[in-house]
Amino acid sequence: MLRTRHLHAALWLAAALVATSPISGAETRYVTDQYEFNLRSGESTRYKILRQLPSGTPLSILGINRDSGYARVRTEDGLTGYIMLSYLQEEPAARSRLEAMEAKLAELQQEPDKLAARLGTLQREHSSLKDQAEALKRDKQDLEAELAEIRNAATNAIQIDRERRQLQEQVSNLLLKVDQLEHRNLELSNQSRQQWFLIGAGVVGGGILIGLVLPNLRLRRRRSSWGSSSL
Repeated sequence: MLRTRHLHAALWLAAALVATSPISGAETRYVTDQYEFNLRSGESTRYKILRQLPSGTPLSILGINRDSGYARVRTEDGLTGYIMLSYLQEEPAARSRLEAMEAKLAELQQEPDKLAARLGTLQREHSSLKDQAEALKRDKQDLEAELAEIRNAATNAIQIDRERRQLQEQVSNLLLKVDQLEHRNLELSNQSRQQWFLIGAGVVGGGILIGLVLPNLRLRRRRSSWGSSSL
C-alpha cells in the first residue's frame, strides 16, 4: 500500500514536471496584495512550506505549469520553490505601490528641506571663502608693504654703504693730509729753529764785531780830535 502511494506520487510529480513549460529570460511577477502566501517545495499543498511570502514580494518566474496551476519561482535571495499562479500578478501589489509612492512623496517632501540645508551650507561655505579671500587680500597687501620696506631698506643700506665708503675715503685723505701737515710742520719747526739759531748767532757775532770795532772807532776819533787841537 505504501509502495503504491509512493508510485502514484512519483508519477504525479513526473507528469507535473513534463507539463511545466520553461520560460526563457525569467520574467518578474509579484505576490498579490492580500495575505501571506506559501512558497512550497513542490506543486501541491502536500509539499513542504519553504517560506511565507508577504504581498508585494518580487519573484522571478522560472517555469509555469498551467495544468497544476503552479509556477516555479526564485526569490531575490536565490530561494527556488513553487507558488500558485493565482497568487501572482504582473504589477506590484497596490499596497507596495502605495508604500513606494508614499516613500517617494516623503522623499520629495524632504527635497526642499535638503535643498534649503544644502543652500545654507553653500552660503556658509561662500561666506567662509569670501572671508578667506579678504584675509588673503589683506595678507597680500601686508606682504607687498613689507616687501616695499625691505626694498627701501636695501636701497638705503646700499646708499649708506656707499656713503660710508665715501666717508672712509675722506677720512683716509684727511689722515694723509694730517700726516703731511705734521711732517711739514716738523720741517718748518726745524727750519725755524735753524733760522733763530742763525739769527742768534748773527746777533752774537754782530755784537762781538761791534765790541771789537767800536773801541777802535772811538780811539780814532780821539786821535783825530787831538791832532786838530794841536794845530
